[in-house]
Amino acid sequence: MEFFKVKTVEETFSLIDRMIAKIGETENRPIADALHYVLAKPVMAKEDVPGFDRSTVDGYAVNAKDTFGTSETMPGFLTVVGEVKMGEQAVKPVGRGEAIYVPTGGMIPPGSDSVIMIEHCEDLNGLLNTYKQIAPGENIIRAGEDIKAGAVVLDAGVKLRPQELGALASLGITEVEVFRRLKVAYLSSGDEIVPYQTEKLEVGQIRDINYLTISGLAKEWDMDVIYGGIVPDDFAVFSKQARELYEQSDCLILSGGSSVGAKDYTTEVIQSLGDPGVFVHGISIKPGKPTILSVANGKPVIGLPGHPASAMIIFRLFGERILRILQGEKIDRKPDRIFARITKNIASAPGRSDYIRVRLFEKEGEWWAEPIIGKSGLITTLVKSDGIVEIGSEKEGISQGDYVPVLQSR
Repeated sequence: MEFFKVKTVEETFSLIDRMIAKIGETENRPIADALHYVLAKPVMAKEDVPGFDRSTVDGYAVNAKDTFGTSETMPGFLTVVGEVKMGEQAVKPVGRGEAIYVPTGGMIPPGSDSVIMIEHCEDLNGLLNTYKQIAPGENIIRAGEDIKAGAVVLDAGVKLRPQELGALASLGITEVEVFRRLKVAYLSSGDEIVPYQTEKLEVGQIRDINYLTISGLAKEWDMDVIYGGIVPDDFAVFSKQARELYEQSDCLILSGGSSVGAKDYTTEVIQSLGDPGVFVHGISIKPGKPTILSVANGKPVIGLPGHPASAMIIFRLFGERILRILQGEKIDRKPDRIFARITKNIASAPGRSDYIRVRLFEKEGEWWAEPIIGKSGLITTLVKSDGIVEIGSEKEGISQGDYVPVLQSR
């Protein structure tokens, strides 16, 4: 490893994808308790969904040909010969010139190939006036049209959202094999860092707000957090506590102090945890250049900058990707971004990716991003921001009115 040879943002993402591997441990969970867990195996459909031809509207099951040529000025006439009730099997067939009422979700009777909506017809004591021509298959979902028996419904690596759980429930699947929940450990270091609960600060002291912001993000991503406290700028103490947390967790996160000695300790401690060791030692990015990424015996170790704004941006950009891969999630792109128009010119240094905190607002049907100007260490810039604008390393800046990618805060 060549220390202090900074990587580009693109190189860093590529290295993360190559170096980080998913955990191996899985568990079986009832789908009612599987929200936001990641599937460890593909899920196959055991039956068709829907299991029968069903109507998507309230209307009348008919033969589409019987409506051809009909309109409001020249209606057609059909005989209503019955009704299908919800949960009832449709047995009576629909003949030519006939219609049977079917509610939304009701079974389509045999002989019918379409459903005309009640808004487009009128039942006059068993004589159905049709005011619109419909096509075969209109307003019908065929058996297996949504999901075919034997098909892969969800692939391994899919994070289960409410809609995925609904799909599983529709198939009668009540339990799935998922990767277990991750344990993330966090440790702050620095002689100047004190607990965030400290009421009165001595000269030079700084409250440990990084623990709350970084652990808060990890919890938003549905991970358990172990807090290791604060260690001074003492290599032996720092190393001992880091090792203990490393052994208890799936990923260790360190946030170092601002002194030169603390930075040296952080690198040494991370490198001492295991092989292959550090694979990123600095990123060509502002803010957040002094970032360290490592893998120790299969476990990721993340060394974050000390400034809160820098730490949050780095953890949002790279930490989330590391943890999502670690928990088995299939990753095929960078974090979600929206595009907005920037409100002013912003200069940027070529060869370095810049991330600018912005406030989002809507104007005349478009999203606009207003830069929040302030130094990287200012906490208020985070509180006021709705996201961060990415200025790629290939650019020398952006101009007012340009469309720019914005990584939104959650």
